[in-house]
Amino acid sequence: MPGGRLFLLKINPMERELFVSVDDYISGLFIPQDGVLTAATNSIKEAGIGDMSISPVQGSFLQLLVKLTRSAKILELGTFAGYSTIWLARGLPEQGRLITMEFNPVHADMAEKNIRRAGLDEKVDIRVGKAIELLPELAKESVGPFDLIFIDADKPPYAEYFEWALKLSRSGTLIIFDNVIRDGKVLDPNSTDAAVIGVQRLNKVLAADQRVTATIMTTVGLKDYDGMAIAIVK
Repeated sequence: MPGGRLFLLKINPMERELFVSVDDYISGLFIPQDGVLTAATNSIKEAGIGDMSISPVQGSFLQLLVKLTRSAKILELGTFAGYSTIWLARGLPEQGRLITMEFNPVHADMAEKNIRRAGLDEKVDIRVGKAIELLPELAKESVGPFDLIFIDADKPPYAEYFEWALKLSRSGTLIIFDNVIRDGKVLDPNSTDAAVIGVQRLNKVLAADQRVTATIMTTVGLKDYDGMAIAIVK
């Protein structure tokens, strides 16, 4: 940092309003009104829980990556209410399959209903439990390698998830991690936040690991200031 100082981003209300307006502008241009996705969002509100889903713009970006990589097998860690799952699964070819893992059974139940409403239940396999415990079982099933892996689960074991993603990958597999900037909190080397420490570990591992080519793309919008790490397996 310049002069050894640490700068942490502080978003004021006017800046956040601008971020949201830009997101709305992009959505208005490229994302038509969608009853299925709206219903998924409404199911979260009706449940009275905070919305941890990706934004519509991020969803359309992920779907574009699925199509760009011609992915037929996708693994997702962190289903929540199924919003991101729907975006990803819609990018699959007719015979494509997606396995998604969710720790919270309440969230998994919401996701199952939303995915069924989207007509994607035959393509999507929801597995309930801690991903770090489910992944070894998945490896034994020999269902991989996966073409694309999207990770948006608990942050402390992000580096461990990366190692499992590599085991379930092939050359050319795209691995994506959400929430790796944390409103700029990753800049703080003295952070005691377990989520921040988890993504700091991951970011260092991605930068040093010679098995992948990786970068981080920062994002602003409905989800404030954050970023996605994107890695392709060599």
